[in-house]
Parts: sequence; C-alpha cells; structure tokens
Amino acid sequence: MGLMQISRKVDYGLRAVIYLSSQDPEKRCSITEIAQQQGVPKKFLEKIIQDLVRGGLIKSKRGACGGYALARCADAISIYDVVAAIEGPIAVNLCMESHSSCDQLPHCTMVNVWSEVQRKVTEVFTRTTLADLRPRKGVMDSSSLSSAA
Repeated sequence: MGLMQISRKVDYGLRAVIYLSSQDPEKRCSITEIAQQQGVPKKFLEKIIQDLVRGGLIKSKRGACGGYALARCADAISIYDVVAAIEGPIAVNLCMESHSSCDQLPHCTMVNVWSEVQRKVTEVFTRTTLADLRPRKGVMDSSSLSSAA
C-alpha cells in the first residue's frame, strides 16, 4: 500500500518544536535533551534544528546557559511554518508547485482534485499551531506524537 506521508525529518522537527513549546519560554534546551525526550537521533536532529533556526522558528544561544527555544510564541507558529522551514513549500503533486511546467496541465482531469487537496492540507497545517499541539502538563513523551517510521 502506498502512503502519502510526512517525512521523518518533518516528523522529528515537529516533535522538537512541540517539545520546546511545552517548556518555559526562558529555558534553553540542548539538542541532547530534545533528542532524548523525543526519541530522535541526535545527529539527525542537529541538522533539522539548523533548518528551524534558519526558518526563524527556533533561536539559539551559545555558552554555558545556551541551548534552543522557540523564537516566537507557540500560538504564532503553525505546522505549515515548520514543514516549510524544513522541506520548503508544500505540494501534494508536482503540478501544484509554483514553478511547475507540466505539459499535461491543459487537459488534465486531476488538476482540480490536486488543487482541492492542496488547499485543504495547507488550510489545516496553517490553522494548527504549536499551542494547539502542546501536551497537557506531565504528558510529554516520545509516544505522544505519531511517528512516520
């Protein structure tokens, strides 16, 4: 069975930012802490965190009291923001990419279906924020999020 699925990279990135959203905003978390708490490989997480820093979703601080924290409030960061920072804009099919030049487009019978799926996925991902996904107090562990594994 073929699946349309979120990449492991995005899944792990979401785990990381949801974890950070459940922390005190003044606290800085190490990659080791995030990786251990979320059951994510540390080396892979290091690369993902850098994408999230470049995307303006996470801020980093060096030094003895350094680490990572959200760059904005949890209610100002959507799933779409996280996916876009890690993978780029969402496209459910190649023809939905903004720079696509599909020669089938003029007579494609699926373009309206792909457009609707694209619109709905984008809508759900845009309206769902990290604040919506924060676990209840005392319920944050690696099994609290589904895995793409």
